Amino acid sequence: MEPILRTENLTIKFGGQTAVDNVNFEVPEKHFKSIIGPNGAGKTTFFNLISGELKATSGDVFFRGESLSGKSSVARTRKGIGRSFQITNVFPNLTVIENVRLAVQSKEKIRYQFFRHFASYKDLHIQAERLLEIVLLTSKANAFATQLSHGEKRKLEIAMLLALDTEVLLLDEPTAGMSLEEVPAILDVIKQIKQTGERTILLIEHKMDMIMDLSDSIMVLFNGRLLADGTPKEIMDNETVQHAYLGGLYDEHLA
Repeated sequence: MEPILRTENLTIKFGGQTAVDNVNFEVPEKHFKSIIGPNGAGKTTFFNLISGELKATSGDVFFRGESLSGKSSVARTRKGIGRSFQITNVFPNLTVIENVRLAVQSKEKIRYQFFRHFASYKDLHIQAERLLEIVLLTSKANAFATQLSHGEKRKLEIAMLLALDTEVLLLDEPTAGMSLEEVPAILDVIKQIKQTGERTILLIEHKMDMIMDLSDSIMVLFNGRLLADGTPKEIMDNETVQHAYLGGLYDEHLA
């Protein structure tokens, strides 16, 4: 079966430095894959190449077998690849439910009519309510976005991403900047999304307990190269991965 997403010799160079180096990977549909690696391993750059925010020096990204070469980040989102927290059209002075409804409306390509009362958009409102249930923000539906905590804003951004009906979610350190008290809530949201079984998820995260709990498989990047890819147990038992995280030399394993 064709993977929903794969890369072929994906590479990007900045001057004389290779940030992502000939990475070949694939992920099946409705699979949860985490991406780990030390700081500077190229994880976020890899996401940026998949989402189209950066242009590859060489290689390609394929979505459902179709090359995405030359397609913008907007075009890739429309295809079905959503990058977390890249949604910038959050209206701080609108309520949470209104923000999500507008995202749903954007996906449905329904133009906003200034003199039309929001109640007439009943179907869109129902969809927005369902998404707020998934991200556990129902109780904040009528709060203004400016009133949300940092963690709640992340939930809102995920809801807006889901509203675009993306099939693949790229979640880049969703717990970054959160207080310890907020982390369990975002973890519950990600679990909720996984349990729906509707989407493929790629996660970059440093919290290993979170990764081990959620992941179907884990890939490891080191110095821009794919070091390992396997089940959580295979990765944790991999001596090369252990050496990489401990700062050991591993070049001989990649020869």
